[in-house]
Amino acid sequence: MAEALVRLENLRKDFPLDTSFLGRSRKHVRAVDGLSLEIFPGESFGLVGESGSGKSTIGRCILNLTNPTRGRIEFAGKIIFDSEKGIRLSHREMLPLRRDMQVIFQDPTASLDPRMSIGDIVAEGLKKHGIVEPQAVKQTAGDYLELCGISRDLAGRRPGEFSGGQKQRIGIARALALRPRFIVADEPLSALDVSVQSQILNLMSSLKAQFNLTFLFISHDLRTVEYFSDRIGVLYLGSLAELGAAGDIIDRPLHPYTQALFSSAPRDRPGLPVSRIRLTGEIPSAINSPQGCKFHTRCLYSRSVCGNLVPSMEDAGRNHFVACHRWRELFQGGVTGNGASVK
Repeated sequence: MAEALVRLENLRKDFPLDTSFLGRSRKHVRAVDGLSLEIFPGESFGLVGESGSGKSTIGRCILNLTNPTRGRIEFAGKIIFDSEKGIRLSHREMLPLRRDMQVIFQDPTASLDPRMSIGDIVAEGLKKHGIVEPQAVKQTAGDYLELCGISRDLAGRRPGEFSGGQKQRIGIARALALRPRFIVADEPLSALDVSVQSQILNLMSSLKAQFNLTFLFISHDLRTVEYFSDRIGVLYLGSLAELGAAGDIIDRPLHPYTQALFSSAPRDRPGLPVSRIRLTGEIPSAINSPQGCKFHTRCLYSRSVCGNLVPSMEDAGRNHFVACHRWRELFQGGVTGNGASVK
């Protein structure tokens, strides 16, 4: 197996809520809690979970846009952050990595400078990183716009003259122009009309294959994650509940939270019988997460051990990992992803 392009080890990120008279934080939100995972070259890694589970924070930590609290982050063998060794790359030290690590933002309108033409927006990175000769910048920017479905003849126009879907195409062209190896796609479809979401998703799939891109695909839309991802990680309150190949996670979810999450997704064909798992209780606060398994306060199968002991990630076979004390007895006993019993 190839070496991981991105490696996270025991990553933690706390956001302070208030401070005492001496400036010390008295409360904090633990957005990411001891997360470890690897993303390999050429794959699309889907990260799913409810709002507030820490998905976007993970992406921002990888890109060094948010400073982690603890842990270790590596990109292509280069240490970006290591709390034990006291390593945290500065803005200047990150510059050589910036062209290899790009982002597609959730809100295409907010991510584009309304004062600049779209040609200048795409060309900005080309100039800063010296990717092409100065005389070729305009031509290259137009090439990437057309590659993403925007005519080069429109390069002089400003973002406000385009629709949401067109703006996202411009944002993709801007990211792609730097010829990156890795792209964080942070909810890239959620601000778009349903009618154009599939077009943007197909564009990203085509570009991934053409340029052998590696994606961290962050989304709450389970169907798009299923379509676009090679592997899926399921987050709950900043921790991984389950991790594995997309087909295994969707067809054989082992964690009760994953089962409930995917049971709520719309079916491909109307009229199919649905056995939805309805969770009880509220999502616990990230300020004071439950002891033991974080999901035990809402889990249908919780026992005393679940509230007392943090479950470890166990290998269920075929590189399918699950953090649940009872996954063996539940799965072998016939509990399936849609909450029904196996006959």
